[in-house]
Amino acid sequence: MKRLKHPFEGLYYIITKDYHFVAHLLTSIVVIMFGFMLNLNGIEWLFIFSAIIVVLILEALNTALEETIDLVTKEYHPLAKHVKDISALAVLLACIYAVVVGVMVFIPKIIGLFN
Repeated sequence: MKRLKHPFEGLYYIITKDYHFVAHLLTSIVVIMFGFMLNLNGIEWLFIFSAIIVVLILEALNTALEETIDLVTKEYHPLAKHVKDISALAVLLACIYAVVVGVMVFIPKIIGLFN
């Protein structure tokens, strides 16, 4: 059980310090609620959960990279900026993937409600 202590400490830290992670988490909860309301099948759930997990993992890694850079230097450095920008890009790409998955899964379900 000691091995689980550190991940939960990390979760507590990121929830209390990173509003982006919290926003992704809250969005994920809403998406999951819609998934239950629209009665997603197994494959649809697989895509939805993969999109959610990818976004949350990359947001956590983005925060870890930013914290590490801030630990190493408080001064502006172009390479530090590039690392932060690239990790932010990774999160953005994951979010784009999540939106595409959401549109492909939810739009047909919503349209089906009106047919």
